[in-house]
Amino acid sequence: MSACCITLALVLLSLPAAAHVSEQGFVLLLPTEVYITGGVLAVVLTVVLLGFVSDRQAGRLFRTRDLCSAHELVRWQTLSSLLSLGVLLCLVVVGLTGSHDPLSNPLPLFIWTLWWIGFVSLQGIAGDLWRWINPWTGLHKLIVPGNRMARVTLPDWLGVWPATCLFVAFIAFSLADTSPDDPARLAIVVGAYYLFTLAGMWVCGSELWLSRVECFSVLLHYYAMLAPLTRKPVPHEAVRKNEEWRGGDKMRMVLGLPGWAACYQASALRDDRKTSDAVLASRGVFILVVLACGSFDGMNETFWWLSLIDINPLEFPGRSAVVTETLVGLLLANVALLVVFGCCVGCGLWLASRGADAVPVRYLRAFGILAIGILPIALAYHIAHYLTAFMVNAQYALAAISDPLHTGADYLGLGTFYVTTGFFNTHHTVQIIWLTQAGVVVTGHVLSVLLTHAVAVKLLGTGRRAVISQIPLALFMILYTLLGLWLLASPRGA
Repeated sequence: MSACCITLALVLLSLPAAAHVSEQGFVLLLPTEVYITGGVLAVVLTVVLLGFVSDRQAGRLFRTRDLCSAHELVRWQTLSSLLSLGVLLCLVVVGLTGSHDPLSNPLPLFIWTLWWIGFVSLQGIAGDLWRWINPWTGLHKLIVPGNRMARVTLPDWLGVWPATCLFVAFIAFSLADTSPDDPARLAIVVGAYYLFTLAGMWVCGSELWLSRVECFSVLLHYYAMLAPLTRKPVPHEAVRKNEEWRGGDKMRMVLGLPGWAACYQASALRDDRKTSDAVLASRGVFILVVLACGSFDGMNETFWWLSLIDINPLEFPGRSAVVTETLVGLLLANVALLVVFGCCVGCGLWLASRGADAVPVRYLRAFGILAIGILPIALAYHIAHYLTAFMVNAQYALAAISDPLHTGADYLGLGTFYVTTGFFNTHHTVQIIWLTQAGVVVTGHVLSVLLTHAVAVKLLGTGRRAVISQIPLALFMILYTLLGLWLLASPRGA
């Protein structure tokens, strides 16, 4: 399968994102400089303190505690997957036959509010829930014998580039399309994408397709590694066989600092000789693309961006007038972040390589492993960026579930139900919202600093070398904290 064919299929079949009609439709009249300064200083202080952490203390940052044994419960996961598929099919039917209003039809609200905002955020907090509701795995097990060999395999050098292309196409569609949340259109695209993925699993095998092509499964797998309570294989057969971290039939539940599983994965990849540097680099690129796309999603509606593309933010002409500018901006945002992060990694390795006791580390391998430390930033910004949209649209979703066909039914007994946005109208409630958003962003950045340091210690051998190598990346994270908090506080004009 050629890269061109994959890219074309991704663009045609990618799921659209929500229009975010309720997101940040207000201007924060708060002393944002105080909060931004405080947030940046918190990250700076964390970076400085790491310079005084010993090698032993760095190794204990993500120490875990075993709680109990766990089993895969494959049969129950198959059942829950089929139930998830049933719900999805009902939503597609309602999308085709129900209300044309995206705020009344359950399909757009379920996909973009409850799943894309709520579930994706919960995946990074509560652990790998996706394995229970993945709508493809149950049907695939029923129609494909377990011992059937894959008809086609993807070359190893391709890594997760197909998933990366798919994710970029998904974000491009969500930002540039004129009606990404139209119920009938969304129903057709969701159905087409489901069949596209199922066909890929049938041809290439379930594990291969979901771990390298299906971008949402790849994304949710990475976010699950940030949960404080999650599973760990026993024994470490998955590491020795070069399988993904989630592998293994015998598991145990483990509790640790959020991100411990990501640190565990990075440690395994450091000594993994079967995974090529190019494959590791492609995984790092995927993580950085997720962060870049999320940041541009927040930036493309700001007064600054609209002024940059010569659009009056108070007289926004509509999405159709800025399609080219949006696509070009998205591409440049991804390229810029990859270049900046790559330069920071390269400079850090150069600084750490000076001296007789330096441990030689190949650049692509370091790039892929250190990118794992960016995951907390990506998840934190996802939660903070969509918080206000979720607060409003979740109310619409509740009303739509109570009356899915828009016939006046009231299955949940809500009675006369009005969606409120009153929490945007007072200084006190807006301040709470902003402090919550800012707190999530700062927490994500602090956790990212700790995780990157722990990974760097394992990669370079000593805490001193790790601190030296992290100087450029520390500056990068400090500046990105400033950017993230500024994006949350910036008024929207689109």
